[in-house]
Amino acid sequence: MTAKQRLLLLSVSAGAGHVRAAQAIEAAALARGGIEVTHLDVLTLVPAWFRKAYGEWYLDLVERHPNLWAHLYQKSDRTPADAWEHKLRRAAERVSTRELGAAVRDVQPDAVICTHFLPAELLSRAALRGKPLPPLWVQVTDFDLHRLWVQPGVAGYCVASGEIAFRLREALPDMRVEVSGIPVMPAFAARAPRADCARELGLQPERTTAMVMTGGAGLASAGAMVERLLRLPGDLQVVAIAGRNADLLARYEALARQHPGRLVALGFTKTIERVMSASDLCITKPGGLSTSECLAIGLPMLLISPIPGQEERNAQYLLEQGAAWLAMDELALAWRMQQLLAAPDVLARLRERASALGRPHAAKQVLNTVLGS
Repeated sequence: MTAKQRLLLLSVSAGAGHVRAAQAIEAAALARGGIEVTHLDVLTLVPAWFRKAYGEWYLDLVERHPNLWAHLYQKSDRTPADAWEHKLRRAAERVSTRELGAAVRDVQPDAVICTHFLPAELLSRAALRGKPLPPLWVQVTDFDLHRLWVQPGVAGYCVASGEIAFRLREALPDMRVEVSGIPVMPAFAARAPRADCARELGLQPERTTAMVMTGGAGLASAGAMVERLLRLPGDLQVVAIAGRNADLLARYEALARQHPGRLVALGFTKTIERVMSASDLCITKPGGLSTSECLAIGLPMLLISPIPGQEERNAQYLLEQGAAWLAMDELALAWRMQQLLAAPDVLARLRERASALGRPHAAKQVLNTVLGS
């Protein structure tokens, strides 16, 4: 009997995307067989104060103080890796994540894949100091490359686009870089029949359908935004997804009662790919994972409220590629939605570009790169 390969996936629950990327690789590994997978959230290995600072502090900062976050993002991207700010940050991280090395030794993996820069940086520096480690790979989870992702002590990278690969090779000339796309769950590999998915949700398949996703925490203006969409002329129907935000779901449900037959309100769903298959357009924040899921399905996007930094750069990429439009506020959203409803040929072109960019088998490609086909 051939021994199973052991794979360690390291994510960080600062935002949902890094964890979802690791879960997608895990699902692909289980489907392939012959691989023993361990997936660890690095924030479960650190003291409570560090976990709160790294996870909750980040979410609070981008929601309440986006301009400050934009400054920090840009400054840290421009600051050289050997600057005192980065040295101080790395020292604090090293002290707070000592259990990470022990976890790697316990698992004894044949390879490690990091879907966040924190474990990649910590293990990369350990490797450069001569500590024995298995091959260390990094999956970048945005259509952007921040300096913190660039680590010379790793075996290679899997990235979303050719431009990210170009930038990495400029910074690390001998590095192995695979343009794999951003991993999404296997369910996104095939678009289910639109009519079937629409009827499951109580939608009329012949009507134009927009789905609304406002991120894990939701937007403060999400209810007002959906209400404005429902006031648009025409036969638009809306699926609004609140995730685990109970207050937002209650607001959507109240709107659904006021607009019977126009709005479906959903909380957290494990079959988001079927909602996408029933839709003509996704109104969403430009997170790396959520937009990659849309691309895998071939669903065009109307992007809203990008977080300064990585989401703004994600939005720029998707606009340049012709797979999305951008609305910077509620009025712009209403205007652009009217334009798309009046021009089905434009929406069709957006759909074609989204389909062309989609990488539904990215997770499988990552596994083939890291472990061999």
